[in-house]
Amino acid sequence: MAAAQYLYLWVVFNLSLFLALAKEENQFIYHGFNNSKLQLGGLAKILPNGLLRLTNTSELESGYAFYPSPFKFNSSSSQTLSFSTTFVFAMVSKAVNFGGNGLAFFISPSMNFTGAVAGAYLGLFNLTNNGQPTNHILAVELDTVESPEFYDIDGNHVGIDVNSLISNQSATASYFSNKEEKNETLELGSGKPNQIWIDYDGTEKLFNVTIAPLKIPKPNRSLLSKHLDLSEVLLESMYVGLSAATGTRISDHYILGWSFNKSGPAQNLDVSKLPPPPPPEKTSEGLDRTITVLLVAIAVVLITVGVAIYIVRKKKYEEVYEDWEKEYGPHRLSYKKLYKATKGFKEKEFIGQGGFGQVYRGVLPSNVQIAVKRINHNSNEGMKQFVAEIVSMRRLRHRNLVQLRGYCRRRGELLLVYDYMPNGSLDKILYVDTKANLNWFQRFRILRGVASGLLYLHEEWEQVVLHRDIKAANVLLDADLNGKLGDFGLARLHDHGSNAQTTSLVGTVGYLAPELLQTGKATTSTDVFAFGAFMLEVACGRRPIEPGMVDLAAWVIDCWKRGAILGVSDPRLEGMYVEEQMELVLKLGLLCSHSNPETRPSMKQVTQYLDGEAKLPSITPESAVIGAITARNEVPDIVFSFDSLPESTSSHTLSSVDSILVLGR
Repeated sequence: MAAAQYLYLWVVFNLSLFLALAKEENQFIYHGFNNSKLQLGGLAKILPNGLLRLTNTSELESGYAFYPSPFKFNSSSSQTLSFSTTFVFAMVSKAVNFGGNGLAFFISPSMNFTGAVAGAYLGLFNLTNNGQPTNHILAVELDTVESPEFYDIDGNHVGIDVNSLISNQSATASYFSNKEEKNETLELGSGKPNQIWIDYDGTEKLFNVTIAPLKIPKPNRSLLSKHLDLSEVLLESMYVGLSAATGTRISDHYILGWSFNKSGPAQNLDVSKLPPPPPPEKTSEGLDRTITVLLVAIAVVLITVGVAIYIVRKKKYEEVYEDWEKEYGPHRLSYKKLYKATKGFKEKEFIGQGGFGQVYRGVLPSNVQIAVKRINHNSNEGMKQFVAEIVSMRRLRHRNLVQLRGYCRRRGELLLVYDYMPNGSLDKILYVDTKANLNWFQRFRILRGVASGLLYLHEEWEQVVLHRDIKAANVLLDADLNGKLGDFGLARLHDHGSNAQTTSLVGTVGYLAPELLQTGKATTSTDVFAFGAFMLEVACGRRPIEPGMVDLAAWVIDCWKRGAILGVSDPRLEGMYVEEQMELVLKLGLLCSHSNPETRPSMKQVTQYLDGEAKLPSITPESAVIGAITARNEVPDIVFSFDSLPESTSSHTLSSVDSILVLGR
């Protein structure tokens, strides 16, 4: 009988132990981190009092803390992807509310963040992988520095990030006071402890983030609430962790306590058991009168010198700023920032010369590369309308368009800021760089990409955008040789359904439709004509018009009549191409170059032909009536000008290769 009782107690004990261990695999809780099992990386360190310090006041450094065992998120054994976590943090800097860069809770398939960058990237991503769906990283950022490259709303915000530092949703740090029944501002970098609650309901696919000062109960209202489907983000085996990073602005990032649960609400943290963070540094007090007088005298001298330096520097970085530009504030970049990014617009940063300005490469403090285009102007006439359109085009978002980041005005020049394209222009590879070459697969992909971007401008954005200068020089190549249509200096906007046309004759010889030369009116159809010339150019490796040669379109038709249309292909391809695709591109290029604008296809039809979703209409050499110019000496000078600026201040005569280039070296 006694033996049976002992056996029963042994079974009960082991079953209880098994259930406890199983429960621990799905959750953990730490009040302080002495004797914790966390895996640390970077600058992360557990202090003697139990505080977890992710970073110290070193510049451009990161720190990590991981729970060492992975959790099962997206598997057949997991009923949902739900999880819950809460932790208490404090960001302590020498200058209150002037620290950086912030910290984040994240879920990742790996604990290896060797290639990640500190600063604005919070130790999670870098310039190359930021935004890649293959990251499979979910994060909630507590960001204390505004980073324009990630479209941060301010320097004190909370954001939900999926595979990118560009947040799916973000809000200025604040909490709903249950007592006062109103929102209260919360300064993340104040040095005071704050608590955050992160809850994801996989059944409802609802993500909630709540924040409040320590010792205040969890507010009834969430700061962020977003419907997200994480089934494609979270893998079966994932690690949970915390990261923090510093930039040129620095902070000590502390974690006081942390609770996580994969299968239910996270356990509440007991505030009384948490170690206190170090207080913000205080200035010394009680200076005697002699020292005070000396300090005042030094201060007066420093202020005098500072004012003198300020006046000199202000003139150096002086900008033109008018009252009407207040509404465009977020889109305007400081001249000082652009001056430093381009190293003072030094000659070694020069990467291109256009019809009315120069282009320089620059690097922002966040290591983001940009191209800065300097445009001369001597009048404010029409500038308000021009800037308004530039700001509108800054909102364009398409994978095959070069991103316009913003603008700056200073004295007699306007500066436009674009994303930098490391492989430069297609024009450079086709005609200048003899060592570089593109195979047919790359060329066809570029044509499809530019066509997709142009369709977006004509039909898919909130307004109709006429580009008006489509050519190889304005197609830029990213690191993967994807084509992106750039240079929106000539582009103009119109509402859908309105008469989408302009009345200034601008563009580049060889790409101008015959009706544009006759009337000066640009339409979506004239953009299609230019794209047709561009298609022939890419396939043949020849400019639309070259001195002493028959224009390209007429030459292609002549070869077609002789039954040798494929003979016009670029010799550098060495015959390595898909014949059906080459023939499609040549015939579609001729159809887009038809002298009758009503016969030309729309960009939607062009993309359907290139994507194989529609069959190209049957055409013959005789029916392909081309409106190209047959001799260069018959072409009048083409005046390049802003529609909204007087020609006397911004007009230039263009040659067939004269344009503003955002080029790489």
